[in-house]
Amino acid sequence: MAGEIPDLVALERTGTGKGAARQARRDGMVPGIVFGGDKEPLPIQIPFNVLFKRLKAGRFKSTLWNLKVEGHDDVRVICRDVQRDVVKDLPTHLDLMRLRRTTKIALFIPVDFINEEEAPGIKKGGVLTVVRPEVELLCTAGDIPEKITVDLTGMEINDVVTISSVDLPGGTKPTIDRDFVIANISAPTGLASDDDEDDEEVAVDEVEVVGQEEAEE
Repeated sequence: MAGEIPDLVALERTGTGKGAARQARRDGMVPGIVFGGDKEPLPIQIPFNVLFKRLKAGRFKSTLWNLKVEGHDDVRVICRDVQRDVVKDLPTHLDLMRLRRTTKIALFIPVDFINEEEAPGIKKGGVLTVVRPEVELLCTAGDIPEKITVDLTGMEINDVVTISSVDLPGGTKPTIDRDFVIANISAPTGLASDDDEDDEEVAVDEVEVVGQEEAEE
């Protein structure tokens, strides 16, 4: 289970309809609605600056939030929609859905790399190149894994870690069907440069030999 689910603090909004929503925006708030979970919809509002900062941080719609509204029990929610101004592209309304513990959701789970000291490729000067620091998994709201663990023991230079080679947390699966790359151990920069120089020298030698043969003819 994930160690921490971020809080999303909101205020209950009095009144519904377009007039109340416009008033909320004039007050520097973004109106919204919380629905689902066999409960009545709850009108809310969130300070514009708070929501805008969350949106800029990215993945707002794929993050599980712990919604805190004064006078109501905390509830886990996920954003289903953020409506924006067609000209300014700023948030004007959001829809949040309550989640049951058995609800299936797609979330980005961080990848944790362990035993780098046991990877021969890294001992030889190789570099761990992380392609995906997070992987999107389909999981249940009541059993969200804290991380995906990748064991680097025994990995050599040019070895690749794909999603199929990783033991995923129970009850989860990737949202992408293909066998994508998570990380690899690449050759040291110096070694790669030396190889390129060797290739260039061979090419030059071949050109010189050809030129000599043409001259002799």
